[in-house]
Amino acid sequence: MSRIVWEAPDGDHPARRAARSSMAAVVDGRRDDWLALFAPDAVVEDPVGPSMLDPEGRGHRGTDEIRRFWDRHIASVDAYWFHVWDSFANGPCCANVVTITTAMDRGTTMTIDCVIVYTVDDDGLITSLRAHWEPDRAMATLSSPARSTH
Repeated sequence: MSRIVWEAPDGDHPARRAARSSMAAVVDGRRDDWLALFAPDAVVEDPVGPSMLDPEGRGHRGTDEIRRFWDRHIASVDAYWFHVWDSFANGPCCANVVTITTAMDRGTTMTIDCVIVYTVDDDGLITSLRAHWEPDRAMATLSSPARSTH
């Protein structure tokens, strides 16, 4: 089974290309390739607002903070699956309606339903990645290996 399922409009757009490249790098665990997608002064808000991943809710700003975000949070997950249900690309942005399933140690899974908005600059580099999801809803989906489908 593919770890990225795209069932959304897929017309060529710079922000949509960046979004697809971002998902592919995450699925494959390619940190340096993922970091290369971002402008030096980019901001990652995942999720948007205060959360356990960003208590102040200010986002992860610049290359060093985004690298730390990968190392602390993205790299702590054993596997990712992305299911893109819809995609809206206009201006410098692309908003994707996505279900992300994660597998963690000992086979525990979690499902995150979200809308992720990517904004790119004139060179196609991501200046902003804003993932809108509710941590409490995601935490409610935690399942043990016996109930996992992945």
